[in-house]
Amino acid sequence: MVLKRGIAVAYAPAAVGNVAVGFDLLGHAIEAPGDIVSVRHADHDRVVIDEITGVAGELPLLAEENSAGAALIAMREGLGLVGGFSVRIKKGIPLGSGMGGSGASAVAAVFAANDLLDEPLAVADLLPFALAGETAATGAAPIDNVGPQLLGGLRLAHPDGGTPIALPVPQDLQCVLIHPDCKIETRRSRAGLNENIPLTLVTRQSTLLAAFVSACHQGDIDLLSRSLRDVLIEPQRSVDIPGFADVQRAAMENSALGCSLSGSGPAVFAWCRRSDAKTVAAVMRAAFERSGLASSVYISAIDAPGARLLENDNNL
Repeated sequence: MVLKRGIAVAYAPAAVGNVAVGFDLLGHAIEAPGDIVSVRHADHDRVVIDEITGVAGELPLLAEENSAGAALIAMREGLGLVGGFSVRIKKGIPLGSGMGGSGASAVAAVFAANDLLDEPLAVADLLPFALAGETAATGAAPIDNVGPQLLGGLRLAHPDGGTPIALPVPQDLQCVLIHPDCKIETRRSRAGLNENIPLTLVTRQSTLLAAFVSACHQGDIDLLSRSLRDVLIEPQRSVDIPGFADVQRAAMENSALGCSLSGSGPAVFAWCRRSDAKTVAAVMRAAFERSGLASSVYISAIDAPGARLLENDNNL
């Protein structure tokens, strides 16, 4: 496949992974923050990361070890592209935040590179390449972040693969996302999960997920609130987040419909009615402060858009 000369720049948003009831299966995009990736056609036959800026922390410049770089390597090899890519990344999502930072870089990279193809792929066809980038960064390829970051909205993965299923979001709901000033490495968090879970808990979580999907289609807010719970993963991971129980309690006591970890944490999300969003955000932030943690607050639509092209690279 032929590459066009030039530069393309793309943005990919943060995401809430798992959404309590759907471990590695369910996620939705967040309007902000996000990552910006600039991809330039190069005459060499490699993927080279020229620069990483923003809230980057310690990220590898070696393409094979970077989610954006690995995604582009997979894209070059999968499509038989002639020519290489020079890449610049501006991180807007902190590392180890539970907000899909590695997925966002991978998604933005392949979305930008797709614009340089003589015959661009359908957006959904970019998913395997973005997942390859996520695997390089985290050691796993859960679609709960990458799917909505690429395609937008609330998405449910199918075990047989394919395009993640778009779920309707009941009207007038928003997501509050609180990122405390601490870090949890996704790879280490996954390695610490107990896979020997009682069948009764698996059955309960499966029922909650089924009820949640039904509630979304029916627009049944009461059923959604009774279903937006995590009995499998949250009890294992929440112990590593200072003040989590207080944050969750504060949200639920102020009319949140549900509150749990975003991905592996430490970010915590709550779904609520639009009229309650600012109050829920304030009490969650205050609860983290009582545990000695400053935090960043984001309020977003749940059916937020996925990746998009930017007009230029002035933001890099």
